[in-house]
Amino acid sequence: MQTQRTSPVFIVDDSPLIRSRLAEMVTAMSGMRLVGEAASASEAIAGIKRTQPDAVLLDLNLMGRTGLDVMRAIRPHSPGIAFVVLTNHSEPQYRRAALEAGAAYFLDKSSELGRVSGVLAEIASTRH
Repeated sequence: MQTQRTSPVFIVDDSPLIRSRLAEMVTAMSGMRLVGEAASASEAIAGIKRTQPDAVLLDLNLMGRTGLDVMRAIRPHSPGIAFVVLTNHSEPQYRRAALEAGAAYFLDKSSELGRVSGVLAEIASTRH
């Protein structure tokens, strides 16, 4: 009997409320497995390197450093990780910077949070 592979997901956001909401979304999805959470860039970099998730839900604004720093630190070692940037800064310059740093998706927290499940399902479908 074949077991279904689950896609590991890591969450990075400095807001405990947002992390909790995203964690609920991920754990409610069939085929997804939450492998870690972080509030800061340094915690995120260490956790992502340790868990090697398929996808990272990543805020741009973090304590001390940015989500761009996280992507730049991870990308050379793990180019297959799909970064889904979730931010309140949806201006074109942030979108451009995130995509240049390696984001696969760029979502506005205030209006596109509901798209997270679909995006994660799309990422998972490319991994199986």
